[in-house]
Amino acid sequence: MSAPSRRILPPVWLVTALLMTYVLDRWLPIADIFPWPWFLAGVPLIVLGIVMTASSAGAFKRAGTPVVPFETSTTLVIRGWYRVTRNPMYLGLALVLAGVGVLQGSVGALLPLPAFIAILHFRFILGEERFLEELFGEEFRAFRLRVRRWI
Repeated sequence: MSAPSRRILPPVWLVTALLMTYVLDRWLPIADIFPWPWFLAGVPLIVLGIVMTASSAGAFKRAGTPVVPFETSTTLVIRGWYRVTRNPMYLGLALVLAGVGVLQGSVGALLPLPAFIAILHFRFILGEERFLEELFGEEFRAFRLRVRRWI
């Protein structure tokens, strides 16, 4: 089963949320909550998010299974970050967005984060979990019981 061509993929949602973060920080900063030097805490969040996303995508490629959501998976990846979270690529994207919001320092910059997480959850994760359960049955159910959805 391939993803419908009209489906907007998670990286596009991330770029949109990053643009919103910038706009809201500039035009609706609300309050600065991360002054110098605390806003620098955003840097490790961004780095961790990039590493988590890239290494998890690499695990999919090494396993020979598609990275694009809703394409037919050939293998259930349960190594690496997948021992800690069932969705390390999505968690990584959320960490990047959170890190950018912290770097910008204002409440306004963090407003897109909950919406982005909700989009990932409802548009991708829930459907993917049903899809994986259909494909992998008991193997996925055991994985789901062993590893949390986010962290």
